[in-house]
Amino acid sequence: MSSSEPSPEGSSGASSSAARRAVVRDGIGVGVATGLYATSFGAVAVASGLTVAQTCALSLVMFTGASQFALVGVLASGGTPLAAGLTALMLGTRNTLYGLKVAPALAWRGVRRLGAAQLLIDESTAMAVGRPTRDLARAGFLATGLSIFVLWNAFTLVGAVAGEALGDPRTYGLDAAVGAAFLALLWPRLADRRNQLVAVAAAAVALGLVPLTTAGVPVLAAAGVALLVGVLSHGEDPTEIPEAPR
Repeated sequence: MSSSEPSPEGSSGASSSAARRAVVRDGIGVGVATGLYATSFGAVAVASGLTVAQTCALSLVMFTGASQFALVGVLASGGTPLAAGLTALMLGTRNTLYGLKVAPALAWRGVRRLGAAQLLIDESTAMAVGRPTRDLARAGFLATGLSIFVLWNAFTLVGAVAGEALGDPRTYGLDAAVGAAFLALLWPRLADRRNQLVAVAAAAVALGLVPLTTAGVPVLAAAGVALLVGVLSHGEDPTEIPEAPR
């Protein structure tokens, strides 16, 4: 072999490094796009009656967009904190299924595993599963999860401070912003037929309960419809990961 020719080992190492950089770059890109959306959450949370500190604490501790929007949506409609919390919890149960899929791919133990649990969201899962090597799975998970965590919390603060400065949300139509923001978060998931049917059924149940129950219960029941469909679905992998929604 000529000394000018690259060795197979060197070529393989360069290819691996390039693949890792590409995964990290893509993960950060997803993080930037997702993190910026937290501005909306900060604004609608304050419009729903939460303080800036409470809003920031939700993003820091809960850190799962759909559940956060659901919680402030129930509170904004006059629901009790218990109903809001249960609704957020039900939507967050999908992360448990993600964990079943991601844990073997990452193979972390102890403190690292606990830290990874905090970063386990739709986007970080989508960027980790299906990678050809464990190193790439970890790189995708960490690049996406950490960038979203940092930016989501930063822009939650920006949105909360801006929302508080606006004053009465009804003056600017922000009292309707919670529903609009949640719909925007949900919309990309309505691409397939089954999700469309689940959405229609959940909406019908919620609308039917509005005149009969207190605020928050219809949302909780609608979330229950989605969970029931998931439990009754047969012949499908419950841990299948959808494409990143945003």
